[in-house]
Amino acid sequence: MHLGEPLATHFRLIDAQKAALNKLGIKTVRDLLYHFPARYEVGGEGAAISGLVAGQEATLVGTLEKMETKKGWKSRIPMSEGYLRDQTGRIKLRWFNQPYIAKMYAEGSLVRAVGKVTGSADKIYLANPQLQKVSATEAGLFDSQKGPQKKVLGSPVSAKTPKAGRPDHFSGDLFAIYPESRGVSSLWFRHAIKKIFETGFEVEDPIPALLLKKYNLPTLRTALVWAHTPQNLKDAEAARKRFAFEEVFMIQLELGRERASAAKEKSFVVDVPRQNINEFMSDFPFEATVAQKKAIETILGDMRLGRPMSRLLEGDVGSGKTAVAAVAAYAAVHTRPPAQNSGTLQVAYMAPTEILAKQHFESFIKFFEHFPINIGLITGSGCYKFPSKLNKDKITTISRTQLLKWVTNGEIPVLIGTHALIEKAVQFKHLALVVIDEQHRFGTNQRRKLAKKDKQLPHLLSMTATPIPRTLALTIYGDLDLTLLDEMPPGRKPIITEIVRPADRKGAYEKMRAELQAGRQAYVICPRIDEPDPDKAFALQAKSVKAEAKRLKKDVFQEYELEILHSKMTPKEKDNVMLRFSKHEIDILVATSVVEVGVNVPNATLIIIEGAERFGLSQLHQLRGRVVRSNHQAYCFVCPESRGESTTARLKALVTAKNGFELAEQDLLQRGPGELSGRKQWGISDIGMEAIRNLKLVEAARTEAQALLKKDPDLRAYPLLSQLLMQRTLQTHFE
Repeated sequence: MHLGEPLATHFRLIDAQKAALNKLGIKTVRDLLYHFPARYEVGGEGAAISGLVAGQEATLVGTLEKMETKKGWKSRIPMSEGYLRDQTGRIKLRWFNQPYIAKMYAEGSLVRAVGKVTGSADKIYLANPQLQKVSATEAGLFDSQKGPQKKVLGSPVSAKTPKAGRPDHFSGDLFAIYPESRGVSSLWFRHAIKKIFETGFEVEDPIPALLLKKYNLPTLRTALVWAHTPQNLKDAEAARKRFAFEEVFMIQLELGRERASAAKEKSFVVDVPRQNINEFMSDFPFEATVAQKKAIETILGDMRLGRPMSRLLEGDVGSGKTAVAAVAAYAAVHTRPPAQNSGTLQVAYMAPTEILAKQHFESFIKFFEHFPINIGLITGSGCYKFPSKLNKDKITTISRTQLLKWVTNGEIPVLIGTHALIEKAVQFKHLALVVIDEQHRFGTNQRRKLAKKDKQLPHLLSMTATPIPRTLALTIYGDLDLTLLDEMPPGRKPIITEIVRPADRKGAYEKMRAELQAGRQAYVICPRIDEPDPDKAFALQAKSVKAEAKRLKKDVFQEYELEILHSKMTPKEKDNVMLRFSKHEIDILVATSVVEVGVNVPNATLIIIEGAERFGLSQLHQLRGRVVRSNHQAYCFVCPESRGESTTARLKALVTAKNGFELAEQDLLQRGPGELSGRKQWGISDIGMEAIRNLKLVEAARTEAQALLKKDPDLRAYPLLSQLLMQRTLQTHFE
C-alpha cells in the first residue's frame, strides 16, 4: 500500500464508518497508521467463568446475553450491562459511563472479554471489559478449562525484526485501545491495521539515520509496528518516544526556517529618545514595575535594530501587559516614516473578541490622553474613532469605508480590532508594529497580510496571560523571543482561593453577600449553558448557567440583579450584558468560561466556579484572574462535583501556587499540555503534546533541528524532510 492512498481504495466502508473516520481526520492509509492507540489493555490469564475470583485479571471467551443500557440505582450513572456465558457458567459484564456499548454488540455475539473481576465473593462481575468479536475458529484456539493455547493468527513475525510490515497481530497480551467515534471501534482499528501490515506498505523515514542511532530511536517502519502491535510496553514506549521526537523535530525545523526567513527581512527603525518615553510613562496612573521597565527596554531595543521583532510577552492577569504594549505603540507612532518629514508609523492591535478589542480601545484612549493621536476601532459589528471632530473628548461612530480610507492614508496611527484587521480591505500606509493579544502564532505570512507585500515587515509583539511551561514555549514559540512579566503592580493583594465542598457552600454565599453589600460585584461560572437532556444517557452532568441563575435568584440572592452570559448569545447581546455589568447595573454575572479572556471589571471581587474539576488549572487561573483587577481583596471559590484524590490534588495546586508560571508546570505534570492549552489550538497530535512534558527530548529535538538548518538551510541533502515541511506549512494551522 502507498501511504497517500485513500482508505476507500483498500477498505469497504459503510456510510457510518466514513463519517466516523472523517470526524477523526482519517482519510488516507497514512492517517490510519498515524492514528495511534490511546492506551493498551493487558489481558489476564485465560480462565473458565466458574473458577473466577474477585481481584484477578482474566481473559474469557463466550457469548453475550441480555445486553442493555441502564442507570446506576443510587448514583444514576449511565452504564451498559450484560452477561458472558461459556461452558462453565456466566458472569455479569458492566461498563460505567459507556451506555453505547450495549448497542454495539448483538445478542449471542461470540467475543473475547478482557478485564478485572470485581465485586464480592458471591457477587462478582467483570468491570469495563474490553470486548473483541471472534470467530468460532478463533474461539477454538482457547480452551475455557485450560486457558489460551500458545497459538497465534497470522504470520508469527517478531515485532523486533518486522519483515515487510507483517507483524503477528494477536501475539502478546496487549490490546490496543484507540480514540474512537461512533461507527469505528478499537476492534475495527485493530483489524484495519492488521490488514495494512499483512498487505505491506511503502514508507520512507524522514529522520536521518544518524539521529536515530544517536538517540536510540526505532526506524519509522519498526515504530509503526511497535505502536500498534507491541510485544511489550517497553516497545510501545520506544515507538511513542520516536514519534514524539519526530513531531517536535519537524516543528522546530519549521519554526527555525521561519525565524531565519524573518531575520533576512527589513523592518522599520523605531528609535525614540529615552526622555520622550519617560515623559509618556510619567502620565500613567501608576508606577511601572521593574518587570515592566525591563520588558519595555527589551522591546524598544528590538525595534531599533531595523529587522522584524518577534517577541512573546507573557504575564499573569493584571501584570500590566497592555501598558507595555502602549509604550511600544507610542514609540512607533512618534517615529517618522523613512525619508518623510511628516506623518507617522502605524500600529495594528488585534484582540480575540469584540469585548476585549473595545476594552483595549478605551485603555489606549486613556494612555494617550496627553499625547493626542487618532485611534480607530474596527470589529464585525461596527467602526469607531477617537477623538471626534466635534468633541475632542468623545468617541464617534464612523462608516467602515471612511475608517479604511483614513487607515490607508496613514491618518489613523493606531487601529485596534478583531480578526477584521487582516481582511484584504484593510490597507495600512506604514504599518510598523503588530500587537496580538492571546493569539500567539501570528507568523510572517499573517504579517504580510497586514502590510503590503512590497513594504517592510512590521515588528510583532504577541501577548498572553496564559501560563506557558518552558517546554511548551520552546516547542510552540520557537520562532519568538520570550519576555516574562513576573511581577504584579504594588498594592495588588494576592487572591484568596478556597476549595468549597457542599457542606461549606452556605459560608461561600455569605461571603459573597458581604461583598455585594459592600458595593462589589461577583461572577458565578458554570460548565454548561443548558440543563443536560435527560434522554441522553451520557450527557455531561454538570450545573448550567440558565438553571443556576434561576436558582440563585429564587433561593439565595433575591434582592440582587442577576444576568447570564454564554457563547450562544450574539455579539451584540454579549456586549450589552458586559456594558451593564461594567456600569454596575448587574450585581452577579452567571456565565460560562466565555469570560475567561477579556472581561475587565475592577469592581468584581469574587468568583465562584462550579464543576471546577471540568476546567484545566490554567483555565481556572484565567477565570480567577477576572477578580484581581483592583487593589480590593479578591476571592475565588472553586466548587468541585467530584471528591476524587486527583481532583483534590489538582485544586490544591490552584490554592498553593504562587503564580501562573508555577501553576502551568504543575498542570503539565498532572494533566498534560492538552488540558493546559488545548491540542487543537496548537495543531499538535496527542503524542506530540505528551512529549512536551519531557524537557530533554524537546531540547534535543530543538538542538538537532538548529544544527541541521545551520549546516543545510535549504535541506538540499534531505529532500524528504523538505517535502514534509512544505506539507506541514500547507496543512498545519497554528494561529
